[in-house]
Amino acid sequence: MASFKFNNIYLNDWFTVTGPLESDSRLKKIDLKIDDYYYGEKTFEKAEVKMQRVVMERLLEKNHLKNDDIDLIIGGDLLDQIAATNYASMNMPISLLGIYSACATFPESLIVGSMFLNNKDVKKVMGITSSHNLSAERQFRYPIEYGAPRPHTSTFTSTAGISTLLSKEVGPVKIEAATIGKVIEMGIKDANNLGAVMAPAAAQTLYEHLTDLKRNIDYYDVIITGDLGCVGAILFKEYAEKKYNLKIKKHLDAGCELYVKSQEVYAGGSGPGCLPLVLFNKILPINKYHKILIIGTGALHSKTFVNQKCPIPAIAHAVSLEVM
Repeated sequence: MASFKFNNIYLNDWFTVTGPLESDSRLKKIDLKIDDYYYGEKTFEKAEVKMQRVVMERLLEKNHLKNDDIDLIIGGDLLDQIAATNYASMNMPISLLGIYSACATFPESLIVGSMFLNNKDVKKVMGITSSHNLSAERQFRYPIEYGAPRPHTSTFTSTAGISTLLSKEVGPVKIEAATIGKVIEMGIKDANNLGAVMAPAAAQTLYEHLTDLKRNIDYYDVIITGDLGCVGAILFKEYAEKKYNLKIKKHLDAGCELYVKSQEVYAGGSGPGCLPLVLFNKILPINKYHKILIIGTGALHSKTFVNQKCPIPAIAHAVSLEVM
């Protein structure tokens, strides 16, 4: 069984920083935006480190907390060896647990943080994740300056930094249950078609979540997948119906919900920052949904394995949220 229920674990607060393109997207609110991809630094990677550091500092400041009030930081990013998270946490007097599930890192941080909070000695946990379009593109594909053509199935890595605060104190969102995904691959080798890579993993995790917890799909007001994009979102619903007989009607994909068509982002948004950006700055502010299931999706590939023509594995983690 890969699903768990939690008692009295809450998402108390969050803070986000958005990139230049995301600031002009479909978000309803913005905590902090950066005007250019360098964010006052000399490299894109250092800019991503700064985004993480800033959202952590601003979250603490917003909640009148000090470093000593946080028992643990849990987080990761897309860079090799989750370097942005490591550098952002450098010299901070808080224990760090680095994690990686690619674009599913955000829900993974919620799951791991909630499990730690079941320990009576852990009171407050901070989650952290980020993605940066230009640092991710030159790591996984080609530098933007190279001018390589991209197919319509490719997605656009969002630029964002997100921090979250978890505790046992009653907050605006309750973390009610979660399902840890399994790594699967369907033989797809194209790094420019990650929506197709991740769609089966999202469908499998959804099926296991509903089966393990003995729930009907109508239990949730909305199901939000991470960053399948507009191509992967269609495949997700088709695969879920054919494989698991699940007819998904109340579904949104963060990759499709983030940008507007005029921004020319191919099949939509992606990156670890995509799902939390849409959740915190578009979905929750409208106060429309009470029971929300988020399914973060991650393609677990690397440039080395892609160049060796290996199929790309994927994973999806689900977290059940109740808006208080």
